[in-house]
This record gives sequence, C-alpha cells and structure tokens, in this order.
Amino acid sequence: MEVKIETANIKLLDTLYRIEQQCFDQEAFSKRQITYLLTDYNTIALVAKTDNDIAGFIIAQMEVEENTEFGHIITINVTPNFRRYKVATKLLGEIENLLKQKGITECRLEVREDNNAAIKLYQALCYQTVGKIENYYGKKHALYLKKTL
Repeated sequence: MEVKIETANIKLLDTLYRIEQQCFDQEAFSKRQITYLLTDYNTIALVAKTDNDIAGFIIAQMEVEENTEFGHIITINVTPNFRRYKVATKLLGEIENLLKQKGITECRLEVREDNNAAIKLYQALCYQTVGKIENYYGKKHALYLKKTL
C-alpha cells in the first residue's frame, strides 16, 4: 500500500471532521475548530492518501512561548482501517520536515496518558515526556511531550 502525503485544504473539511470523530469521540474537535485550523496562516495541515481513501491527517501550528518558537501538533488521526501501516509515522515525519524548513527546532504535543499505542509511537520517534496536564481531556490526564528537530 502506497501512502502519499499532501497538503490538506478546506475542501476536505467533511472528510477530516468524520475522521476526527472516529478517532477521538468526546475529545474530537468541532467542524468549526477544524475550519479555523485549516484556514489559519500559522497552521500546517497534511493528509495521508492511499489510492482512493484518506487514511489520516495531521494539523500543527507554529507557536511562540517565552520567545521560543515551536511546532505544536494539534491533532493527528489515522482511520482504524489504516492503523499499523506507518501512516502516523509518515505524517509526523513530513510535518516535522516542514517545520524545520520554516526554522522551527522543537515540536510539542499532548497525548492522553492511557493512549499506550500513541505514546509508544512518539517515544520511538524520540519524543520525550516533559510533564503531565491534569484533566486535559475532560477527566482524563495528558502527557506533554516534546522533541528537538
């Protein structure tokens, strides 16, 4: 199975929203939030395409905190049918490369502390846990991870 990474656009909103709902249930972003992210100039949004399907997508923003610019992975989603095919790895790799091209040297993200599959993936890609965020996902806690690019 060949997976191609392409820039996401607003025309894909309904599909991306459907995938977001499949992946995140109660924590899913609303259609309005995804619209905002897809149209914000500080955002990079990519889709992973197979022959006829969108297998997943990723959205990151470039942010500044305490005079440090960094990339922030807002959401990464892979449809259940395409999990375990390295789709998330390809999406993360491509977005990290685009961030580096823009001069960003650090990437950060949050992950639910009980999402062991995602945590394992991020650790394999050299993300390190730097903190915990209480009640980030409703009553569930998040781990805060970062990686030097």
